[in-house]
Amino acid sequence: MFGFESIDESKDWEDERILVASTTSPWLFAVLVERYQEPFLRKVRSVVRDPRDVEEVVQDAFTKIYINADKYEPQSGAKFSSWAYRILLNTAFTRYQKLIKEGQRFTAIDPEYEQQYGEWREHSGFAEERDGIERILARLPGHLALVLRLHYLEHWSHQDIADQTGENVGTIKARIHRAKAAFRKEGKNGEAEVLL
Repeated sequence: MFGFESIDESKDWEDERILVASTTSPWLFAVLVERYQEPFLRKVRSVVRDPRDVEEVVQDAFTKIYINADKYEPQSGAKFSSWAYRILLNTAFTRYQKLIKEGQRFTAIDPEYEQQYGEWREHSGFAEERDGIERILARLPGHLALVLRLHYLEHWSHQDIADQTGENVGTIKARIHRAKAAFRKEGKNGEAEVLL
């Protein structure tokens, strides 16, 4: 019963106090989940559209917030909510990037977040990765580099590439398979893993 009484008492506390208290009384974190779950879900729906992805992103974000509670440092003018939303958006952008990499080429993102996503990619090392990828692609035969660029960097489906080149899907799949092997062979020190 003590845990429920503590949750009831903590409902009027500030977010920061609940976060700190939850490191020694984990059940208190439920108060933050209750406060932020709906706003988090609404925010993430603007980045990823599939309800299953939305729920998973929010759950992952809450987990990261809880795990990193001891790293939270209040700053003047910045509340817990700013810190929590930054974790949420980073988690959402990571999922969005994964969806695109998996070939969901036309996954739409709310225009409000397009610039933030671009900045996130830049700061998350994506630009450096892309430079490394381009260096490897430049060393491959043109027909192999083309299918990898279209499929992995431009997020074209096998069918899109087949339509563009006038070849059948089976041929494109086989070429991508050969191109991946050549890419891995050319890549050094795990450089190839950033694309494939």
